[in-house]
Amino acid sequence: MAEHKEARGSLLYLDGVTVSFDGFRALNALSLVLAPGEMRAIIGPNGAGKTTMMDIITGKTKADEGEVYFNGDTDLRTMDEAQIANLGIGRKFQKPTVFESHTVWDNLNLALKKDRRVFSTLFYDPSAEDVARLTEILETIRLADRRDELAAGLSHGQKQWLEIGMLLAQDPKLLLVDEPAAGMTDAETEETAKLLKEIAKTRSVVVVEHDMSFIRDLGVKVTVLAEGSVLAEGSLDQVSANEQVIESYLGR
Repeated sequence: MAEHKEARGSLLYLDGVTVSFDGFRALNALSLVLAPGEMRAIIGPNGAGKTTMMDIITGKTKADEGEVYFNGDTDLRTMDEAQIANLGIGRKFQKPTVFESHTVWDNLNLALKKDRRVFSTLFYDPSAEDVARLTEILETIRLADRRDELAAGLSHGQKQWLEIGMLLAQDPKLLLVDEPAAGMTDAETEETAKLLKEIAKTRSVVVVEHDMSFIRDLGVKVTVLAEGSVLAEGSLDQVSANEQVIESYLGR
């Protein structure tokens, strides 16, 4: 595949991405560049295109126009969802989907990037390397002391952490996380910001979020979307002071 010059050195490169549904432009010449190892927060009013952007990156939706490259020169528009997931792009949706009737440990073990069916997984003994890896993930997601409990018994926030852990078990290069703080207690929200910062030391993370205090805790560059385009980029303070952003969010 020919190397794409502008995308070189980036982990994620979107340029001029436009997508319409029944005449409605969900994305309108959207451009975004994410560096390897960068965590970025994406904010914007409802209907700004945040979910559609995630759908484009994961292959759920195809762009009508524009370029979408991963890791410098991999053209995501030519791939389906499974191929994109295998490249190392993991997505966490807003509502946690964990296996409630399995233990925390088994949930992580089921998620390990192995080519096996669920049936064989239940009779699978993880290797020493896998055990070490899952143990490390349990520490990261603050669930080491709950490893043998059923996932059904976890709080909403802990289920979110478990699902993040299940994504980490697949060892993604890029993690897309949709509103991780939604429905969490203040303590859980604070802990989630710390958790994502730890994860971002070893991989890139894109966080779509409405909770401004949570974004402040992340302390990362913020991209503001409005009407399918990038309205502003910078620190939270910079974008919060931007007249267009204030208007877009608060109305005149």
